[in-house]
Amino acid sequence: MSSTFSRARSVSLRARTSGFAAAATFVLAGCHKDAPPMPPPQVTVAPAIQRVVADWDEFSGHFEAVNAVEVRPRVGGFVQRVGFVEGATVHQGDVLFAIDPRPYEAEAARAEAVLAQARTRNQLAGMEVERAQKLVSSQAISREELDARTSGRAEGDAAIRAAEAALRVARLNLEWTVVRAPISGRVGRAEITPGNVVQAGPPSPTLLTTIVSLDPIYVYFDADEQAYLKYIGNQAAGSNGRAVLIGLANESGFPHEGRLNFVDNRVDGGAGTIRVRAVLSNVNRAFTPGMFARVRLLGSDRRTATMVQDQAIGTDQDRKFVLVLKNDNTVEYRPITLGRVIDGLRVVDSGLQPGERVVINGLMRVRPGMKVAATNAAMVAEAPAAPARAAR
Repeated sequence: MSSTFSRARSVSLRARTSGFAAAATFVLAGCHKDAPPMPPPQVTVAPAIQRVVADWDEFSGHFEAVNAVEVRPRVGGFVQRVGFVEGATVHQGDVLFAIDPRPYEAEAARAEAVLAQARTRNQLAGMEVERAQKLVSSQAISREELDARTSGRAEGDAAIRAAEAALRVARLNLEWTVVRAPISGRVGRAEITPGNVVQAGPPSPTLLTTIVSLDPIYVYFDADEQAYLKYIGNQAAGSNGRAVLIGLANESGFPHEGRLNFVDNRVDGGAGTIRVRAVLSNVNRAFTPGMFARVRLLGSDRRTATMVQDQAIGTDQDRKFVLVLKNDNTVEYRPITLGRVIDGLRVVDSGLQPGERVVINGLMRVRPGMKVAATNAAMVAEAPAAPARAAR
């Protein structure tokens, strides 16, 4: 009986051992089975484009009027009237101030009387000369007397010319009692109000107001020595007419265009800059003398350049790189040298050829040599960031 039980127990243990062995074999087989491959990462690629570009540099400048006048009186006297609205636009010849003309009217009348007197005396001297010429032929008077009367007539002619000059001065002084705008432009505030007495002579004539012209207008800026050598150099006089782009402080980009028309004759030894001037139209009165300006000086030489989006460029310590898609759908690490941004695209000076496809989206998901699933796109300029709204 016990032997039978022992045999049954032995059979049961062998069966259990076989089951455990089979299970272990199944588990081990499952552990050694290969995992399914990961799909290649998705990226977007675009071909590098080629464009014709021009070099340029940016500077800070300011607007100045082409003509600026300090209006001062040419005669002194009592100010009767101010004939303009402060800050308004005036035209050449408009009445700005009226000075009491009565003293100058009297001086002009006196000069006219002096002239009439000189003419009368000269007429009498002429008649005496004619009479003396008749008498000297009959030897009724001496030759010396004739010469004296002839000299008297010459003095009379000179007196007339002096009186005429004095009358012209008197009439000019009378005319200058009305102060007119010497140029067209925007007038400043009235420095003198009616009731004041102004002075025309030394030490300094009284300042009445100022006028600045508005159209056209100048933009002055200081170019550094490197830009001077690059764009102007020994051809400073021939640089007039070079295009200059201008933007205001509240504008994006450079929407206004002017022309270079002056380069100074020396470089400032202390600052290492040279004064440059451009002129541009101001028909819409968008610019006011003294305003800040952003200036872009364009080079005359144009060249072809390879261009990509900024988001396609990666940074590897102190180097810049792009990932280029090869024919076998793997990406290649390509170090590049960068230039400036032009119209939203970055210039690549070296390391990349036009038409090569670079990763523009998904750059952080791939490594050099990896196979990728690429989606083609166009290399377009990046949109400028929208200006932040003011907090309410």
